[in-house]
Amino acid sequence: MFEMKEKYKTFNLKIDEEHEKLFEIGERAYQLLLDKYDTDKYDKIVGVIEELKAYTVYHFNAEEEYMMSINYKRLFTQKIDHAFFIKKMDEVDLNKIDENQDEAIMGILTFLNGWLVSHILEKDLLITSK
Repeated sequence: MFEMKEKYKTFNLKIDEEHEKLFEIGERAYQLLLDKYDTDKYDKIVGVIEELKAYTVYHFNAEEEYMMSINYKRLFTQKIDHAFFIKKMDEVDLNKIDENQDEAIMGILTFLNGWLVSHILEKDLLITSK
């Protein structure tokens, strides 16, 4: 389900590698959803969320530094989008995950897929096409 496709490439090697990592984290979350034999996924879900939060902070900082280095004119809107993503991830209620683990994974996957794909296609591709 989660894979870095050719159409998502910015052709900035560092940014593309970091996007690839975000897709890999998403794929691991998706595999958790598919695993019907694991009856208690709580710790794994929390681990994926924590990794996703930490990696997006790293990626957003690196991406923003790159944009500053090239005097990218849309840096402010990128920062707003990045802050929105981090806020949404911080709002995940870890206590509610245990109530319905598959629903929690699905919610994270839906948000991640929608945000990541649209952000790359609508915002990140503009960085390298200037």
